[in-house]
Amino acid sequence: MRSNSPGHCGNCLLTGPRELRKRKMKLKRFLLRYYPPGIILEYEKGGQLRTKSIDLLDLTPKTNPNEVLAEIRRSEVLITETRADQVKQLILRLQEKQGQQNQHRFCFSKELKAHILPLTNVAFDKSGSRFITGSYDRTCRVWDTASRSELHALEGHRNVVYAIAFNNPYGNKIATGSFDKTCKLWCAETGKCFHTFRGHIAEIVCLAFNPQSTLVATGSMDATAKLWDVETGEELATLTGHSAEVLSVCFNTVGNQLVTGSFDHTVVIWDVASRRRVHTLIGHRGEISNVQFNWDCSLIVTGSMDRSCRLWEADSGRCVATLTGHSEEVLDVCFNLSGHLVATASADGTARVFSAATHQCLVTLVGHDGEISKICFSPQGSRLLTASSDMTARLWDVQSGVCLQVLRGHTDEIFSCAFNYEGDTIVTGSKDNTCRIWY
Repeated sequence: MRSNSPGHCGNCLLTGPRELRKRKMKLKRFLLRYYPPGIILEYEKGGQLRTKSIDLLDLTPKTNPNEVLAEIRRSEVLITETRADQVKQLILRLQEKQGQQNQHRFCFSKELKAHILPLTNVAFDKSGSRFITGSYDRTCRVWDTASRSELHALEGHRNVVYAIAFNNPYGNKIATGSFDKTCKLWCAETGKCFHTFRGHIAEIVCLAFNPQSTLVATGSMDATAKLWDVETGEELATLTGHSAEVLSVCFNTVGNQLVTGSFDHTVVIWDVASRRRVHTLIGHRGEISNVQFNWDCSLIVTGSMDRSCRLWEADSGRCVATLTGHSEEVLDVCFNLSGHLVATASADGTARVFSAATHQCLVTLVGHDGEISKICFSPQGSRLLTASSDMTARLWDVQSGVCLQVLRGHTDEIFSCAFNYEGDTIVTGSKDNTCRIWY
């Protein structure tokens, strides 16, 4: 019997709460997540298979793995002594992956004459084996990344298909939002339309799946956002309160909160379960261009036409920093996957990288000859991809700010760009009616 045992009751050993929780849960297997680094525990509780995530957002190749293991064991009852060595090996594998220098140079693979009118957006599924393109020609098209062949044409909208998304990480459904005021839900495998979500009275310009793939959120020029049930196709809620167009929507990684950004200069945090407004984020003096949660759901970043970017505490709604330096509107913002860095893209033709902790500008990316409308980090976080009206996309080193590559070939503005999950494939979408694949 252990010396810290609470005591006896006949032949029955009274166990502490940690031991009781262990008895109720049985660890089945580990899954590794490279981006951002983490270990997923698959366990059985009450006869049901469940998962939980151990996020290792601060892990670097130089981190002491024994210290990481000790910290995990202090906070996670499922990691017993017999599992310790296995977890340490997983930590070492994550560090090895991080230590691999990303020297990959992208080469142009193929131009796809994807649509008969300009593209609006591009997006990969989680595996990167497929991607989708939306267009002014009223269609969304599904493509096989490896063969560069068209798999499906999603037809049925009566106006521009503007917002598109896979239900990652599952990748078996696609949502399309249109200027025809509807959103459609499709089967990614067959191209069949499951549901048409009707209810908005103006153009749908943004959408997002929740992480569980049970809900779709849509934002509209009618100044509302709506929540839709993926299974039934029914409208679950209309989120009202903005006084102008809703241009950006984003769920946090848990799925319990949604954030909306509007042309009314404000951002609203909503509780998904109750459909109630939690906080209104007031401070910007211009229209909101984009909003995003960081991975651990603690911060929200907002970009605005007032030439600034702001960081907000998700719990309190308090503005913790205003990131300045751009001379024109901030058109896009994003966190890297670990949440340590923020990138901004501006109409002034530059991009900037800020520390989310110190709020300092670390590097300024200079080289484009036109406004930058889209910016995204590589999954590894070591590179940035920008898309510009100067008809090029550019690849940048995050630490030095050096331009590593200029992706040329489009003959008009590039509206959208995306990395696949491994960070070794890029798709760019342009006003020239084409998309380009880069390996």
